[in-house]
Amino acid sequence: MATLLYRLGRTAFRRRWLVAVLWALLLGAVGAGAATAPAASDDGTSFMPGIEAQKAFDLIGERFPGTDANGANARIVFVAPDGEKVSASGHRAAIDAFVTEAAAEPQVDSAVSPFEAGAVSKDGSTAYATVDYKVKADDLTDTDKAALEKAIDQARDSGLTVEAGGTALAAQPAAGGSAEAIGIALAAVVLLITFGSLAAAGLPLLTAVIGVGISMASIMALGSVFGLSLTTGTLASMLGLAVGIDYALFVVSRYREERANGHAPREAAGLAVGTAGSAVVFAGLTVVIALAGLSVVGVPMLTKMGLCAAGAVAVAVLVALTLVPALLGMWPDAVLPRRTRKGTAAAPGAAAPRTADNGGTRWARFVLRRPVAVLVTCVAGLGVLALPAAQLEMGMPGAESKPVSSTERRAYDALAEGFGAGFNGPLTVVVDTRDAQDPKAAVKEITEAIGATRGIVSVSPARLNPAGDTALFSAVPATGPNDEHTKDLVQSIRGERPGLEGRTGATYEVTGSTAMNIDVAQALQDALVPYLAVIVVLALLLLLVIFRSVLVPVKAALGFLLSVLAALGSVVAVFQWGWGAGLLGVEQPGPIMSLMPIFLVGIVFGLAMDYEVFLVARMREAYVHGDRAPQAVVSGFRHSARVVVAAAVIMIAVFSGFIGSGESMVKTIGFGLAVAVLFDAFVVRMALVPAVLALLGDKAWWLPKWLDRLLPRVDVEGAGLTAQPRPGEGPADTGSEAPEPARV
Repeated sequence: MATLLYRLGRTAFRRRWLVAVLWALLLGAVGAGAATAPAASDDGTSFMPGIEAQKAFDLIGERFPGTDANGANARIVFVAPDGEKVSASGHRAAIDAFVTEAAAEPQVDSAVSPFEAGAVSKDGSTAYATVDYKVKADDLTDTDKAALEKAIDQARDSGLTVEAGGTALAAQPAAGGSAEAIGIALAAVVLLITFGSLAAAGLPLLTAVIGVGISMASIMALGSVFGLSLTTGTLASMLGLAVGIDYALFVVSRYREERANGHAPREAAGLAVGTAGSAVVFAGLTVVIALAGLSVVGVPMLTKMGLCAAGAVAVAVLVALTLVPALLGMWPDAVLPRRTRKGTAAAPGAAAPRTADNGGTRWARFVLRRPVAVLVTCVAGLGVLALPAAQLEMGMPGAESKPVSSTERRAYDALAEGFGAGFNGPLTVVVDTRDAQDPKAAVKEITEAIGATRGIVSVSPARLNPAGDTALFSAVPATGPNDEHTKDLVQSIRGERPGLEGRTGATYEVTGSTAMNIDVAQALQDALVPYLAVIVVLALLLLLVIFRSVLVPVKAALGFLLSVLAALGSVVAVFQWGWGAGLLGVEQPGPIMSLMPIFLVGIVFGLAMDYEVFLVARMREAYVHGDRAPQAVVSGFRHSARVVVAAAVIMIAVFSGFIGSGESMVKTIGFGLAVAVLFDAFVVRMALVPAVLALLGDKAWWLPKWLDRLLPRVDVEGAGLTAQPRPGEGPADTGSEAPEPARV
């Protein structure tokens, strides 16, 4: 592996202009494809096949032809001034005028007056009108939205408080933008401090942006074919930028180190790609495994997000292995420290200068002197942070999680106050009467039984389909969509099914957004352990091959579990319990988004293995080259700690940039990933890992002989580069007039 990548790095350095042109052509091609590709179409309504709510949803689409559940809708809420009623002549006239004007728009399928639909609260203070569109929310034009907003403003002129919920006027999520800009700015500062060189700081940023550009353009170009949206690409953008900077950072850092050791530029580029590049390949592979493993969960959207992000990581790896050495070939001395560029070059192949003690060395020696205390402190601290994770409640935040400044949130609150908390999350019941002897009697008995269930406030009249074999009605709970009592209510209604089906011969299923969220949360919770098992086993096998050790991979996996549970506990404390939520712009704490734990486990596992590979690979390299076990730990920290810290800070900066997103999902993921990297990089990898290795000593690198014979040999440490002669170095190889001097 190391020898192959060494040759790739030297070739990319020598053929630098060809490599740069090829990447530029690729970026241009996918960019042109993205610009000319049709808009991404929805790939269907199936969110999670197999769950009851989804099967019921599909049955509605099959038995009620012409029903487009994906069409945009707007629920306009009218609230009369204190002491007045919406039925007062002036207010009623304004509401009727709104309905008439809204219904006249060409894209509107129907607009129903609250006075005709019985959508007026008991006290008469609140009413709502429903506006259904023929097209999906993404297909509504600015003209369509402006017409609806104009009608709303006219209704407000009558003195009514008017708010709008639904999908028609909801802001559509935007990929990229300020989040990436913030992350890049913070990463630039970290790189500049780390390297002390504008060129060395700028090169990882440039290559990472190119990689993300190619990935996002590819997603947009293929969006109409595979149903990929901008939201699908958010994770790819987030991870592609973070790992793209980090992977380039490790190659550039190793290149500077090899130049300081007296190697000419081309040789240094080859050695950097052969050693640090090997770690990049395997680190990237662990991230790809974790992301591709999201497909086992069974959520199509999750699968697409995982595969798109895995593709972005793969592009970042290829960029680090080819484009980075090519750019180093164009400016071989620009990334070096200023004092080195001004000095006199050392002879190629000269002995490496003695590396002065640095913070990493001092920290490693501190941990080696007190391994038990450090280990206990790390485990106890992360354990305390993980405690809130035991109280995790999963759901799907809706309008109630939006800021009170938004009209969607105000509409939600007005409906809850006027009609009850459960009005915002009605249950939809679909009754299949094909096997019933008396379909109408069966529907009536089921409707009455569900209406009499404790916790149900009201049920709507059942509506039969044209064939007369399926009925549909709504049941309004007394509690809100994310309330635990609502979840218990859904289970109670489903628990009544065997008896009702036995008496009537008809079957029924419960769906609607509330039931869908409950079923999805349960399915994802059930899938979490199998998913975790799949990626852990695959990654353990990969780390077993890399480090040729039994205990090091096990230690890596256990450390990951500590960091991910601590991160999940922090997410629960902030987003569910509300601790410090105001500082992050979270105005309404509530259940954690159902997809969050799966995302956190998968992505953090890949990133945790990144730092494990980068840091421990240098320790393994030192051990293979003759250092004793304790000294190998010190050597690994001396060479890698500073760069690993910089890489982790960059990751945290990039992910933190997404905390400012208006999308609850993106905000939660950004926070969760940022704190997870903080815990894993600085507590687990930088403290717990050396403490465990200090206690294990030589046993850390133990591998049974029979397993040693079975495992394939991959040279990640670069032993093959020192065991065989390499091509000679001369002026033609360097890319500059003479090698640069060693760093002091």
